[in-house]
Amino acid sequence: MHEMSLCEGIRRVIEDQARKHDVTRIRRVRVEIGRFAGVETDALHFAFDVVMRGSVAEGAELVTLELPGRAMCYDCMKEVEILDRLDPCPTCGGGKLMPQGGDEMRIKDLEVA
Repeated sequence: MHEMSLCEGIRRVIEDQARKHDVTRIRRVRVEIGRFAGVETDALHFAFDVVMRGSVAEGAELVTLELPGRAMCYDCMKEVEILDRLDPCPTCGGGKLMPQGGDEMRIKDLEVA
């Protein structure tokens, strides 16, 4: 369950930012997750609650925002959204796609109490 280690990384970022900005409580954490990031959101929510115990984010709400998969189509030369890495281009039907995004994960913002 790599979601636990992802949450440990999130906790480090939260605690660093809380110290930097003199914040004592985080109410909400919004995380953007790419469609191809390989993150199980249910497991991430469970791990988040466990890992945040005893931190400034204990009891905080985790909001996950899914980012679409993107690819460059070398047949029509357009960047397109795709649902699966092996999908054809939704614009021209071509099969020469190079993934350009959708595997990222980042903290979008923190809401403080």
